[in-house]
Amino acid sequence: MSKIMRRVISTAKAPAAIGPYSQAVQVGSTLYVSGQLGLDPQSMNFVSDSVVDQAKKALENMGHILEAAGTSYGNVVKTTVLLKSMEDFGKVNDVYASFFKEPYPARAAYECANLPKYGLVEIEAVAVVGELEDK
Repeated sequence: MSKIMRRVISTAKAPAAIGPYSQAVQVGSTLYVSGQLGLDPQSMNFVSDSVVDQAKKALENMGHILEAAGTSYGNVVKTTVLLKSMEDFGKVNDVYASFFKEPYPARAAYECANLPKYGLVEIEAVAVVGELEDK
C-alpha cells in the first residue's frame, strides 16, 4: 500500500497559529486551511473593529497560505464562514465575492456565540493543490 503525503503549510505572511494547530495541512492534493481571522500577522491584533476590514484581512491571510501551498483562490472548493452576528452576512458576502469568482466554492455560514480573540468573522477553506479542470 502506497503512503499518502502529509505536509504542514506555514508562512510568516499570515498570522501564526494561536493554539495547537497548523495554518494549513496538505494531504495528497487536498489542502485544509485553518480558520483565518482578520489579524495583522506582525502585531497579531485585529486590523480594525470593522467586520468588512476583518473579512478582507482574513481572506488576504488565507491567500498567503494558499500561495505558500502552491495554489490559489481559484482552487478553493469549500469554505466555512463563521460570523459573530448574522447581521454582518451581507457585508462579509460582498468582501467574499471580491476574492472568489465563478465557479464559486461550496460554502456554509454560521453565527457563533464567540470567535477566537473575540473576532467578528473567521473563514476556513478546503482547496485542491494542482491543476483543476472545470466541466
